Formats: sequence, C-alpha cells, structure tokens
Amino acid sequence: MKNKKRYNNGTAYLMLSPVVIMLSIFVVIPLIYAIRISFYDWSFYQDPVFVGFRNFYLVLTDDRFYTSIGVGLKFVLLVVPVQLVLAFLFAHVVRAMGRKASSFVKTSIYIPTIISGIITAIIFQIIYNFDGGVLNAIIGSFGFEKVGWLVEKQIVLFGLAIPAIWLGFGITALIMLAGLLDIPESYYEAASLEGASAIQKMFHITIPLLKNVAVYLLVTGFVGAIQQLELPLFLTNGGPSDATLLPNFYIFEHFRNDLLMGHTIAAALLLFVVLGSISAIIFRVINSEKAIDE
Repeated sequence: MKNKKRYNNGTAYLMLSPVVIMLSIFVVIPLIYAIRISFYDWSFYQDPVFVGFRNFYLVLTDDRFYTSIGVGLKFVLLVVPVQLVLAFLFAHVVRAMGRKASSFVKTSIYIPTIISGIITAIIFQIIYNFDGGVLNAIIGSFGFEKVGWLVEKQIVLFGLAIPAIWLGFGITALIMLAGLLDIPESYYEAASLEGASAIQKMFHITIPLLKNVAVYLLVTGFVGAIQQLELPLFLTNGGPSDATLLPNFYIFEHFRNDLLMGHTIAAALLLFVVLGSISAIIFRVINSEKAIDE
C-alpha cells in the first residue's frame, strides 16, 4: 500500500513538473529579478547602483501615480458593469435563438476580440474625429453641436470606455452564454409548474447559478480594464490634463522617458500589489462556491 502511494505521488510530481518549470521560468524568476533591480538605479548602459527603497519612495510621493490609480478605477467603473449587463442580456437573446442563427451571432460578436487594440484605436479615431467623424455627423443631423470626444476633459474617459467595452464584449458574452447553457432546464420547468414569472426565475435561478461565472468575469474584466494601454496611448496620449492617465500608461511613460528603470519597475510592482489586493477583496466579498450539487 505504501509503495503504491509513493508511486502515485511520483506520477503526480512528474505530471506537474512541466507547469512548475514553465511557471518558474516565465513568472517566478522574472518577478524575483524585478524585485531585486527595483532597489537599484538600473539601466541598460551603466552598472546598477543600490538605492534601497528610494525608487518606491519616489513613486509613492508622485501625485501622478495616485492620479493614474484613480483614473484607472473610474475607467473600470465605466467599462466592467456595462460590459457585464450587456453580455448578460445578449446571452439571454442568443440562448433563445435557433442553432444556425446563434452560431452566426456568436461568430460575429467574437470578431472584436481578435482585433488588436491598435486597430480598434484607429477605427474609433475615425469615428470620434471632430470634423469628419461619424459620431459628430450623426449628432449634427439632429441639430446638436459637434463634440470633441477625445479632447474635452469631462467626457474623454467616457469616449475611451466605449471602445474598451466593444473590445471585451464578445468574449464576455460567450462566457456568460456558456454559464447560462450550463443551468439545467429542469430548474426552469419546476419553477414554471410553481407559477414563477420570468423575473422570478431570473432572480432566483439564473443569477444565483451564474455567480461563479460573474465573479470570474468581474475579476478578469477589472484587471483587463485597469491594465488598458493601447487605447490611451493611441487615442489620447494620456490627456487632456492626465484625464486618461491609466496606470499602465503612467508606467509606459516612465519607461519611455526615464534613463534609469528603477522608478518604472517600482511603479509596476506597486501596481501589481494594488491589483492583487483588489482582486483578493473581490474574491473575499463575493465568495465563489459550487453552484449545482451533483
């Protein structure tokens, strides 16, 4: 019995070893190296100089770092709730369609997911153009004045949120649809026999059983939105007046302009701590659990 148990453990270690090796090479070792050089004034062209916690001090006393975190959280609030609600409603519509129609719609909505953020930025640059843009042409036909979607501080973050929602909508809707299809039809049939309305079925069956899917989409949507870089880089360059200074753009700006990389790496590590902490809070507040008893 003891020999058999030892054999099973060896097989498990052997199966896990590729994952552990890959994780070590691409995650653990780079992370340890990044932590090490964050304590140095480091560049590609000179020997590193140890400076202790000075890089972290510079980041934590930089107002623009806190501005970027605040802008990032506002951007998440504009993108993620809208994306989840639209995906939920759209998944319900697709679920009620026939097989051929649903296949066509699922393929169509997935297309934005495979388009790069750069191409998306170019498309929305054309849509938002002040003089020849499609959006200003539409609102102009109703007698409204043209809007500077990417230059007015009050609305520019909203203008940045729309392409972000468009980019992530397809994959979010498909995952939501998979969660809906996983709910047994017998639950709805039993509720119908009890006289439950469509609204009651949604609040007492659909939403509780989609809780784990929603937690996953909430966390991945939060991380994806706050780490957005291409859209502020190509649409607004972080402006106007830092109104679209998302955290990754703040880090990229220092990487592009600073001669020494210590500040950049310290900012990236602090952002990693912020994202990890908020993700842990989300998991803590909205506990995932087994949805259906087998």
